[in-house]
Amino acid sequence: MFAEYARSVWDEVVGQPRAVDQLTHAAAAPAHAYLFVGPAGSTKHEAARAFAALLLTGHDDPDARDARLALAGEHPDVRETERVGARIDKAQIDDIIRNAALAPIEGARKVMMLHDFHLLAADGAARLLKTVEEPPASTVIIVLADQVPPELITIASRCVRIDFAAITEPVVRDRLVAEGVPADRAAHAAAAAHGNLTRARVLATDSGLLARRDAFAAVPSRLDGTGHTVVAVCNELQGLIEAAAKPLAARHKAEMQALEERIAITGERGSGRKQLEERHKRELRRHRIDELRSGLAVMAGIYRDALVAGTLARPDSAVHAVRRIHDALDAIERNPNETLLLQALLLELPSL
Repeated sequence: MFAEYARSVWDEVVGQPRAVDQLTHAAAAPAHAYLFVGPAGSTKHEAARAFAALLLTGHDDPDARDARLALAGEHPDVRETERVGARIDKAQIDDIIRNAALAPIEGARKVMMLHDFHLLAADGAARLLKTVEEPPASTVIIVLADQVPPELITIASRCVRIDFAAITEPVVRDRLVAEGVPADRAAHAAAAAHGNLTRARVLATDSGLLARRDAFAAVPSRLDGTGHTVVAVCNELQGLIEAAAKPLAARHKAEMQALEERIAITGERGSGRKQLEERHKRELRRHRIDELRSGLAVMAGIYRDALVAGTLARPDSAVHAVRRIHDALDAIERNPNETLLLQALLLELPSL
């Protein structure tokens, strides 16, 4: 369908051959709206930009001017809406509706990319429904979500759904190796990332990864039922999590420096500084959440191993511990106070 070039707009979409095939065929005669569903780090964001590039150019050449700008998130006819608060609220929905009605700036087509729509406020879907169902003929809407909660069902029913799976560990490892990461470090990062390529790339530059996993694994044997120990353990774990953000912070610094250099040439207007700062804040919080989730999963594994080994005087205590850890993992998505959540959890867990 599209001519072959040395590179492809899909080069950054990893481990998703079915989605790439669906979208490549869809670009020739696109529908009005698409819903990309898949976990964080499954490269659905990269796929949305690649699809936008195809829609604007009509050919698979990432070096074409429109494609290059779309892939970089800088094309004036590709509008990306990022969540600002804990939920996508009324003000953001109104802004989406207003922008969807505007004509393209440069060409005949405009693409709207709506991120994190699994965090849509309860009243948001009803307000947005008509825009998604009947956008202007020049507009294609791409909704991105980690999953489809009840609030998103009506929106989902008006979209062509494209599913993205968690990337398999071998694929993540091989991608890291191809990007120049040593094989042993790539293997550890891929195992800890749980299918999230974005997180794996951060972990691949993180020398403290194994130390953090060991620290979480040691928690069940350190607990003694006292609040003093729980506070000490929480402080230690959170210190390790904060230190783990240094590679991400370094990447953020480099991105901000690149933005400042571009602003010096082109000016502040329309530079995207605010959007970049907001994205950095979201990524740092997501990094902390991912670290906490990864550590709690390691702790659950320790209790399961003890249960299988039959070394516990009360096996039901390990079963309770695993259930309680999974309750905490579910609660993390509701944006709790991380310190209080971790302290409350450790106070309930039995000692090994």
